[in-house]
Order: sequence, then C-alpha cells, then structure tokens
Amino acid sequence: MRVLVVEDEEIMGDALVRGLRRSGYAVDLVTDGAAALDQATVNHYDVVLLDRDLPVVHGDDVCRTLVRERLPARILMLTAAGTVAEKVDGFALGADDYLPKPFAFAELLARVDALARRTTPGVPPLLRVGDVEIDTARRWVTRAGRPVRLTLKEYGVLAELARAGGAVVSAEDLLERVWDEHADAFSNAVRVTMVGLRRKLGEPQVIETLRGAGYRLRTERPST
Repeated sequence: MRVLVVEDEEIMGDALVRGLRRSGYAVDLVTDGAAALDQATVNHYDVVLLDRDLPVVHGDDVCRTLVRERLPARILMLTAAGTVAEKVDGFALGADDYLPKPFAFAELLARVDALARRTTPGVPPLLRVGDVEIDTARRWVTRAGRPVRLTLKEYGVLAELARAGGAVVSAEDLLERVWDEHADAFSNAVRVTMVGLRRKLGEPQVIETLRGAGYRLRTERPST
C-alpha cells in the first residue's frame, strides 16, 4: 500500500513518514499543493494525507482536483481547524475523511488503514490464499497455522500478491506499490525480497514466477 503525505511543516511531515513506514506503508512526501498534484497524477496511491493550509496550491484546490480527476486514492484531510463547520467544508470538497490537529498517531493510522482497504472494494481484512492467511489489520501472516515473521517489504509483496487473488503481478507493479519514489526501477529489490519471502513461507512453494510477466500466488491448498 502506498501513501502520499502532503505537509509543509517539516517536523510533522517527517514524523508522519517515519510512522507510516514503520507500519508497513510505502510513503512519499511533498511540501506544497502543486507538487502534490504532480505526484498524485503520476503515481498510484491508496491514500493521500492532505494538509489543508498548503503553499503554492491550497489544499482545498488540491482536493477538488483529485476528486474531479477521479483518481483512486482516498483523501484524508488534515487541518488545525476542528470545528464542525470546517469538517463539513472538508467533506463537501470530496475528502473521504477529516482529522483535526493535534491528533494521536494511532488514530491517524487506524483511519489510513480503513481508507486503504476501501481502495480495493470486496477485499476482506483477512486474506486467505491456499493455506496462507494474512491479517491485514495486524499485519500478521500464518501458513498452515504457523506464524511467519516477515520484514515490512516481504509483507508488502505478499499482501499485494494476495490481493491479486491469483492474478499475475509484475515486478514493476510491486515496485510501485511496495516501495516509494526513491526506489530504483532497475534494481533487483523485488527479486531479493522475493527470495527471502519464499524461504520464510517454506515448502511447497506458493509463489510462482512467470518469466517476462511477474509473480502470482497459487490459490489451491497444497496436497498433504
């Protein structure tokens, strides 16, 4: 899952990025409204954390544009003003959720998680593919009932494959969805992560490689 943080306050922006990355999200940060529009139209984001009082292009105008362009990202608007009237205005702009500052990071994370799930309608919080189960709320993975401890990137790759429901996911799509904008498109990050993920999931292998196409999860349960 990938998040765009739009925040012009350096300390706040850095704190949000660090917290979301520790929680398993791929995160990009921009500090003005014009950069937000550029990033959101080039990259696929599940959630945009949008500060309302932005330089260059105001957050209200950013929100209106994103909604008008029918981009898939859900918008969580952040603002120092928390009156009912301000909240109503935020929702009227098309924001999916509204959170006044100051806020507890745990609450923000819960709202981001909920919005991110809404970008893939019909995908339940508990994903089951074969004998692999993924609890997306707790980011907990088991195989045949056995806990599987994964790094954040390994978890992100597995979750994306599971959400695909057996469809092929290209390395390029995984790089875009699990890594941030600083990832090198010509690196072997996906391949290296896949090696570790396969080793931890164990035998029989549940991830297939389709040369020239990408990866997919086997949807049938392994025979015993």
